Amino acid sequence: MAVLEFKRVAKTFGEGRQKVDALKETDFIAEKGELIAVIGPSGSGKSTFLTIAGGLQTPSKGKVFINDTEMTTLSEKKRSKIRLSEIGFILQSSNLVPFLTVDQQMRLIAKVKKDNMTQKQLEELYEDLGIAELKDKYPSDLSGGERQRTAIAKALYSNPSILLADEPTASLDSDRAYEVMELLKKETKSKNTTTIVVTHDTRLIDYCDKVYKMTDGSLKLQEKNE
Repeated sequence: MAVLEFKRVAKTFGEGRQKVDALKETDFIAEKGELIAVIGPSGSGKSTFLTIAGGLQTPSKGKVFINDTEMTTLSEKKRSKIRLSEIGFILQSSNLVPFLTVDQQMRLIAKVKKDNMTQKQLEELYEDLGIAELKDKYPSDLSGGERQRTAIAKALYSNPSILLADEPTASLDSDRAYEVMELLKKETKSKNTTTIVVTHDTRLIDYCDKVYKMTDGSLKLQEKNE
């Protein structure tokens, strides 16, 4: 089943000589249980693709479907509701609330959304991510890697049907990066989630079912050994 689908989606910014085709006309389908990598250099359009996939911005043309709901025709209020219930974001900036501890970040989600992980599952996730001893720490007390792992826990805690990760291992050393990808793969398969990882780190693609390459706004499926 297609969890996320783009139908002839494009995004442009500016007009005339200032016009930039950030995402050229794109068809894309992501199924349940797939871990997909989108690779490409900075400025190639990866982040534009990801923000449109997550309903954070609307395309200039085309249609985006999340679990058969067309996002492009919805009001911002309805898009926000779907983002909350269906999508987990892992951003380059860890996107943590500065005045909440690691554990309080999760409790905040629990106040606005149901059907999250159980307490036992959350404790296991903390262990998997190596942050079990950091539950009472504030973001300012954490290293960059610890903040990123907390952001990953925050995204997974809500049991999203789609997980969108923008350079999720950028601030991690190689060993921890591989551990995080193993975890994302495990979560994707065990919970039948759809995970899309935007990255320039080609070492991570071995963990993925499909690899797309973004070049100057054009998205193309490629063989992983290309």
